Amino acid sequence: MKKLTLTIEPDVMAKLTPKLTVNKRLLLTFEDGVGQYSQHAAYHMQTQFTINIIAADAPIDGYGVIIDSNLGPVAVKDYSVADLQQTMTLRLNTHQNTIQLMGEGGLIDDNVGLIDFTDPEGIKKNPSR
Repeated sequence: MKKLTLTIEPDVMAKLTPKLTVNKRLLLTFEDGVGQYSQHAAYHMQTQFTINIIAADAPIDGYGVIIDSNLGPVAVKDYSVADLQQTMTLRLNTHQNTIQLMGEGGLIDDNVGLIDFTDPEGIKKNPSR
């Protein structure tokens, strides 16, 4: 399996770091409707990902691949690696205020969601949906 890396640019890091503490972790969830952190699959036809913030002790069944990032490890679903690229970047599209997932081959997802599952209102605050 290829080793994946993710660079989180400063504008995106500024959105994430206030929500992250030592008792939380990051997931990059492929939105296919499978698993407890995937919100939907029927509403879209394109590849879609969401950044999830979860408790460090929350179960991550199915998230067996760890991506190295400049913000620490990011877990992804095993089979979603097929939709990812070896070297990726999360960047802010300042024109639309959306998070984009880019790879060495180009755009992977132009509107990555952000859900803080440790916040009771986290799903409602998802800016991309």
